[in-house]
Parts: sequence; C-alpha cells; structure tokens
Amino acid sequence: GCCRLLCKPSALAQHLVQSLGRSAALRGGHWLWPRWPWIQMLQQLLQPPAPEPVVARELLQLPDTGLVALDWLVGPRGAGSGGGSPSSVLLLIPNAAGKVTGGLRQLGLRALEQGFIPIIFNRRGHNGCPLTTPRLQPFGDPGDLREAVTYLRCRHPAASLLAVSEGSGSGLLLAYLGESGSSSCLAAAACISPVFRGREWFEAGMPWLYEWPLLLHLKRGLSRYAGSLAEAVDVDGLLGSHSLRELEEALFCRTKSRPTSWESYWERNEPLRDADEAAVPVLCLCSADDPVRGPPARSLPRELFRTSPYFFLLLTPRGGHCGFPRRRPGRCWGHEAVLEYFRAMAEFLRQEERRKGLPRPR
Repeated sequence: GCCRLLCKPSALAQHLVQSLGRSAALRGGHWLWPRWPWIQMLQQLLQPPAPEPVVARELLQLPDTGLVALDWLVGPRGAGSGGGSPSSVLLLIPNAAGKVTGGLRQLGLRALEQGFIPIIFNRRGHNGCPLTTPRLQPFGDPGDLREAVTYLRCRHPAASLLAVSEGSGSGLLLAYLGESGSSSCLAAAACISPVFRGREWFEAGMPWLYEWPLLLHLKRGLSRYAGSLAEAVDVDGLLGSHSLRELEEALFCRTKSRPTSWESYWERNEPLRDADEAAVPVLCLCSADDPVRGPPARSLPRELFRTSPYFFLLLTPRGGHCGFPRRRPGRCWGHEAVLEYFRAMAEFLRQEERRKGLPRPR
C-alpha cells in the first residue's frame, strides 16, 4: 500500500521488500476514521482483547534479589493448534509504564495461534510483580531484560529467540540491542511505534489523553510499595508528580543515596546511545501521524536507517500510536506485519545456511 521501507540496501533488505510486498497485512490498513489518530490511540489503549488470554506467571530472581515477572501465554483453549510444534520464543515488552495493553495481548494471542511461544516481560514492581528491592528499572537500563533473555535462552536452547516492544517500551529493547552487540541472544527484534529519543520525548510533553492514564497507572502500582521506596526516594513528591517527566526525575534523579542530574541520567539511558554496536535485525513500525512520538522530522532518526544494515523503518502515513487498525474490531495489521517480518527473517537465515553450507547452531 502506502508503506515505505527505509533501510540500507542489502540482500536481507531485498528479501524483506519481497516478503512484506507479498503480505496481505500491508494491504488491509483501512478504518472508518483513518485521519483520527487520537481515537486510534484510545481504542488501542483502552479496548480489552477478546478472548482474554490465559497466562502462567513465573518470577525470575535477579542477582540483587530483585524480581521480574514472565507471563507465559497458554490460552485461550485451542490457541496454537495451527502452528505445529513451536520453534520460536517471542518476548513481548510493554510500554515504559508497564501497561499491558489490549493490543499487546492481542499480538501475543496471534503469535500463539501461529505457533510461537509468547511471553510478556514485566519490570520490577510493574503489573503486579513484587518489588523486593527499593529500586526500579530506569528507562534505558537493559540489565534486567538481559537476565530474562539469558534465562529464556537456557530454557529453550534450540528455539529462535525473538522480541517485540510497544511504544516507549522500545527504549529498553533498543538499549539492549546496542549494549549486547553481536553477543545478543536474539535472532531478530521489532519495535511498534517506538520512542527513539527518550530525553526529547519526556521534555516535549505528551498528549494528556495518553499521559494521564499511564501516570495514574504508574502511581497506583508504586503506592503499594510506598513504605519500601521511602528509604530511596521522596514518596510524597513521587506520588504528587503531575507528568511522566516529574515522576521519572523523582524515581531516578532525586534519589536519597545517589542523586544525579537529568542530563547525566540520559547519558546512561538514551535508547540509541550504542545503536552503532547493534548486530541484530530490528524492524521499526512507525506511523507519520503518531501523536505520542511526535512529528517524523524531529522524532525519526532517518540517518540510522540509511547507514546501519540492521535497522529497518517501515513507515506508514496513518496508524496512530500502536494502532494500525483494520475495519474488523480488535484487529491490527501492524501485528500481522511484525509476524510476517519474523517469518521472513527465519526464511532468509535458512536460505543463507543452505547457500553457505553452514550447520545449524546447536
């Protein structure tokens, strides 16, 4: 359709152009209100999936005794019957507020139906995950995610390990790819409506229809741990924050033990700080009318996609923030495009192995 793929020319890029060009997903992005990205955003943020997925939660203890939660999607009944034996583990990363949206669950269900093993990654203190240390995960600190990826690699050593992030949660995934470089355990990654420049995003301010629900969601979760957090941060200032930026500063800059400046915080947490070191193919699905990320001219690092052989930008004129809706309620053509991208990546790697005569990694 009107989608454009911006990337550095390569054999992989040509393969993606052909695979995505044949995909029906990119020809089905129509909706009754295509020019209203605000409604698309609210529809994606508030509408629950149907049916509600069944999950099995597993708590993973980290080296400092902190916990993250892995929610394995195991239902609804009958899901996964069409994909045969699962061969790929798909890690789903929610936005930075830890809000597991209906869209993210719907993506997990679609992946389950197609034979993937979908798992939702929940940060410390998010989405009911117990907070056992007075420490939360900064915006672009991939340490906890690295532990989770290593654990999944050990648990499923023969499976391809994939990851997809939603919205501001992409800051975590992009930081992990940059810091890990060629030692990453991932075979491929995708970001849906990613935030590329964290500091600019917080400083520019967000639409209140998006910011306030996430701010209240975060405060509600943090209020459960007010006692344990009191030794590390000013809880009154934290719960009195009027914006996501104020809350981010209260949590990670104005700490009692090691206070730091806003500038220093972002030197360590910008998502693309080590982007040149990334060595895993990553597809970024973006819409030009995204009201949350901001105008494309300011918020899209086009030069990165032109120069790096690992970054691919699939840009569409309309789709809102993580919306990309079809006419059929609850369906997102962006999810189909991401799953098609993962299938194309697996096919390309198999072709390369046959061409070079390489044995499959054990």
